[in-house]
Amino acid sequence: MKCVLGILLLSASLTYAGDWNPLFDGSSLNGWKASETPGCFSIVDGNTLQVKGGRSHLFWIGTDSIPGEFTDFEFSAKVKTTPGANGGVFFHTEYQETGWPTHGYEAQVNSTHKDKRKTGSIYAVQDVLNDAPSKDGEWFDFLIRVKGKTITISVDGKVVNEFTEPADVQPLEKFKDRRLSSGTFALQGHDPKSITYYQDIKVRTLK
Repeated sequence: MKCVLGILLLSASLTYAGDWNPLFDGSSLNGWKASETPGCFSIVDGNTLQVKGGRSHLFWIGTDSIPGEFTDFEFSAKVKTTPGANGGVFFHTEYQETGWPTHGYEAQVNSTHKDKRKTGSIYAVQDVLNDAPSKDGEWFDFLIRVKGKTITISVDGKVVNEFTEPADVQPLEKFKDRRLSSGTFALQGHDPKSITYYQDIKVRTLK
């Protein structure tokens, strides 16, 4: 009886994931839509997305085969920062023409920018302060996982941040819709001096 109960409990704790779906084909911005600064997002070196030129956000709006809205998911990308660069990946967000996205959360990308909130921070909610788990000039694997009310962020396979949203979550003054619900992704162009790179951007749903 104990053995059967243990198997049942283990089965209940498993999360079944769907197949990985590419969000970036390496040669085009098909499925994406940029805001604000024209030309901030470009493809270099044959298969790399470069973010450079000022504040802008590149939103995944979806294709015929991959939707533009997710609830429980794993988002994965290879990321590289340059000295002093600031960036991020928004999730559970939605397209907006200008400004910093007000919907959803941001997973910070920052190895050496002066902002003390470093790579892996859930920006201004639960931060990785001062010491970044990433290094400029080196590709790292960046994984964002949302299951229910829990956000987990990993760098190179190591969990660097985990946050469970409380039932009575209090929105921030500037970001009144910073909460988990459902939505899309957005890559951040932060400022004219920040240059970041992305490869192998993909997502899978969790069941």
